[in-house]
Amino acid sequence: MTRELLEIVELPDGKIILRRGEGEDPIVTLTFSRQARAYLKGRYIDVAKSMFHAGLQTAGQLHDDEQEELDALDSLDPASHTMH
Repeated sequence: MTRELLEIVELPDGKIILRRGEGEDPIVTLTFSRQARAYLKGRYIDVAKSMFHAGLQTAGQLHDDEQEELDALDSLDPASHTMH
């Protein structure tokens, strides 16, 4: 995913979404139970931010790893391999 401005929004139904901008479909949706919200004492938005951040970092790393694998395959000389 390219670097772009993303926003975190709490919807009226209590869901917390990550989206590209107003009116855009959510990229990710989180829902905390009442028990979790009570346990976090109002800091559930901070936890959601951390969860979104970790997810985006992991997705970026997976993309980078996949690109490295594709680049390695592209660099192989097809004439040097025998296929049966």
